[in-house]
Amino acid sequence: MSYPGINSGVYLRRNGTSYQREDSLSESLLELLPLGYHSAMLSLRQLAEALQAEYLPRAKSTDREGFPPQESVERVASVRNATQTSLTFAESEATLQEALASAAAAVLVTPQIAKAFLSEAKPLKKPLLVVAQPRLAFAKASQILRAARASTGVHRTAVLASSVKLAEDVSIGAYAVLGEHVEIGARTRIGAGCVLADAVKIGTDCTLYPRVVLYSGVELRERVQVHAGCVLGSDGFGYVRDAETGAYTQFPQQGTLVIEEDVEIGANTTIDRGALEETRIARGTKLDNLVHIGHNVRVGRNVVMAAQTGISGSSSVGDGAILGGQVGIGEHADVGEGVILGGGAGVLSKKKLRGTGIVFWGRPAQPLREYLKGLATLARLTRSPRKEQD
Repeated sequence: MSYPGINSGVYLRRNGTSYQREDSLSESLLELLPLGYHSAMLSLRQLAEALQAEYLPRAKSTDREGFPPQESVERVASVRNATQTSLTFAESEATLQEALASAAAAVLVTPQIAKAFLSEAKPLKKPLLVVAQPRLAFAKASQILRAARASTGVHRTAVLASSVKLAEDVSIGAYAVLGEHVEIGARTRIGAGCVLADAVKIGTDCTLYPRVVLYSGVELRERVQVHAGCVLGSDGFGYVRDAETGAYTQFPQQGTLVIEEDVEIGANTTIDRGALEETRIARGTKLDNLVHIGHNVRVGRNVVMAAQTGISGSSSVGDGAILGGQVGIGEHADVGEGVILGGGAGVLSKKKLRGTGIVFWGRPAQPLREYLKGLATLARLTRSPRKEQD
């Protein structure tokens, strides 16, 4: 059986899994390895180019000092766990000294730290990759070095409707089910046991980990990561009560769910479809495990949301907001751009919170200073008369 978009090729059997052989390699640094590898080995110059870092080579061989020089890396690691093919980073002169004494192949540092070290005229024992934000570059390096993809193809146990459209280099895992008119973009990976209902659309370079469920009409754009056990596009919790009988009838849940580019969704998170319109998670947002987002909610760009947060229907969260763990937001609430909600904060229904960088805490959520004043007042009121006399 053949499927649209799957290139003809030789299938390899590995542990009962069918893989499609790559005939050529991409020119991208993200695809430097042959079929089946799970990490990339890059030269330091290649990695520096990918990270837009300045490459400072070591002063001389360090063979006599116990660590043979390496000109390539295959993984990132902490200073303590670094090996001779690891990249690490330093954000202070002290940590740079530790990194230079480790087994790491190279170190990411800021221009200021590199300049301070070189000004001391000490020999540079390891290459330095100089960037403005070493921690950020470290995270990006991790993605680059992990980006060589496993073999592509459709597992023999997967079930695909005849109208499914698969672009090049798609991977479909064991026992996955794809409904009618599903469209999958290039280099996207669908894990074992995933279920994609009719008319689901997924963009390029996405990853769905095992047992993800996408209800009909859900749209994932480019580079979306969905971790195991997520349910996206299920019916929202909306009912109409009969005033005479008290019985509940479901309000129509026929809208859509759109997940924009570069969103990552943690394990066992659930996001409801819109009732009559759409639920939307904007570009770059990161959701932790066990988050729930109700119907018609709109989450802005680059929002960070920690575990066990729940957002009720028709609420909105502005760009760049930060939500700590176990935050609860009532229906039709509006959390403004850049607002920070501390762990366990509660936002009442229809409440509006405003103030970029302002931290809100407590239930109901209030500016942190007011919250702490309230706690202090409560402590004074509950203090026993005997303690006050003491």
